[in-house]
This record gives sequence, structure tokens and C-alpha cells, in this order.
Amino acid sequence: MTKLIFLGILSGAFFSSTFILNEVMSLEGGHWVWSASLRYVFMMLFLSVIILFSGGRKQLFDVFGLFRSHYKFWIVAGSIGFGGFYSLICFSADFSPGWVIAATWQFTVVASLFIFMLFGRTFPKRIWLFASIIFLGVILVNLSYIEQFDPKVFLLGGIPVLIAAFCYPFGNQLVWEAKHAKHKNIPSITSPLLNNVFNKVLLLTLGSFPLWIVLVLITQPPAPSMSQTLNTLLVALLSGVFATSIFLFARNLASNSNELAGVDATQASEVIFALLGGLLFLEGKAPNIVSIIGLVLILVGLLLFVTYQKV
Repeated sequence: MTKLIFLGILSGAFFSSTFILNEVMSLEGGHWVWSASLRYVFMMLFLSVIILFSGGRKQLFDVFGLFRSHYKFWIVAGSIGFGGFYSLICFSADFSPGWVIAATWQFTVVASLFIFMLFGRTFPKRIWLFASIIFLGVILVNLSYIEQFDPKVFLLGGIPVLIAAFCYPFGNQLVWEAKHAKHKNIPSITSPLLNNVFNKVLLLTLGSFPLWIVLVLITQPPAPSMSQTLNTLLVALLSGVFATSIFLFARNLASNSNELAGVDATQASEVIFALLGGLLFLEGKAPNIVSIIGLVLILVGLLLFVTYQKV
């Protein structure tokens, strides 16, 4: 369990780059659709190269073949888990600073438990207690900046992130259920290709493309600037490839619902890294005593997940 938590926190460090760079792009006037969609274009290129060099052309062709054979499933899982999640995150960046989005995003710790319940999982009461401690820490971090509250920020910057908090674990859990043939209404995809994290991320990335095409056609955004293109490339590499691969690798190692919940809970570390990044690179506001208490609670909750290993 300790190894899983460490991997989850490491992915959180890379994930936090998303919130910082998205805020940078928003401040520069870049359209949120390009911030979202270009990331996955670059991810497809990066992942294809990685798979090509690590497994050869046959593996890459087999991955595309697996996508074709279950394209409906991958479009649903990719559109929800990657497309829905990230389009909402980028949209929120136009209305909220990175630290607000990172903090609000931590609701995914609790959302994950509801997603697991939807798929028939049960949890000891302690798991809910640990998740509640983390979520309480997140609330305190948000309340520490209550003087900046704006209804528009809450509706357009907060609500989309709360929805995204359900999208990401739902898409990932769909893949886990398919891989382990755990649900009668989800196709069984027991291919050994899913044991490779890069294959899995590429499949979800390909599945998200129809959504990106629809969003571009609907919004018809102006062409992205060179700066926005380069920033989305960085997000794709740091968050899309490194963070997502590490996170899904940790989830792959999980053998039961408790461990899955523990891995998902490590995403709470993103708010810590986002706050530090905002201070270092965006001259953000330093955390006050309430923020510090909230951060401590988040760390305590993570520590409890590490020490509690009952299956």
C-alpha cells in the first residue's frame, strides 16, 4: 500500500502542472477548447512514439486494433474519463485561478467512493472517515480565500470542476471493470495489452477524439498561439503522459477496493503542489493559517490511507 500511495503522490506532482499552465494560458487569452484538445493530440503522438520504441510496430498496430474492436466502449470511456474531465477543467480556468481549481478538484476523493459504490463496491467505515478528513482539508483551503468569493466564479469556475471530479474516476473505473470482467453490462476486454499503462492511456486518448472534434466545431475557436501550443505540449508531457501513466500504473497494482480508494485519494496532493507552483511561478497569494490547517488535514488523511492496510 505504501508503494501505491508514493506512486499516487508522484503523479499528483506532475498533475499539478496542469492547473498552473492552464492558468497561464487563460491569462494569455488562449481559448479553453485548444488548451484541452491540443493536449490530447500531443499525447497521442507521445504515446505512439513510446509504444513504437518499447514494443515495436506490432504492439502499436495491436493497440489500434484493440480500439477498433471495442471502439464504442473506448469512445464512451475516453469521452467521459479524459474528454469530459479535461474540457471542464480547462473551461474553469477562464473563471478561477489554478489553486481554486486544484483544491476543488480534490472532491474526486469523495466522488471516487460514490463511483465505486455505483459499481457495487463496499467500504469499511474507516475509508469514509479518511476521505472525509481529506475533503475537510480541501474545504478549509477554499474557505481561506472566501473574501474573493464571486457567484460567477463559483458557477462557472467551481461547478464544472465538481462534475469533472466524477468524470475522471468514472472513466478509469470503466476500464478497470472491463479489464477484470467485473460487470455484466460492460464488455470484457481481457487483452494483455491492457497490462501496459501506455497502451491504456493511448486507448482512452483515442476514445476522447470524437468529443474534441465536436467541441471545436461547436465553439469554432480562433487559432491557438505559439505560446498556447507549447504550453499544451508541456501539459501533455508532464500531466498527460507522466502523471496519467504513473497514476494508472498504481491503479493497476491495486488488488481491492480499499487500495483503489487509497490511490485515488493521493490526488489530494495536487493542491499542495499547485499552491507551491502558484507562489513560485505566478506570484500567487501565500497560504494563511486556515490554508495551512487544511493542507495538514489533507496530509493526515493520506497518511491514514497508508497505515490502514486491512483488505
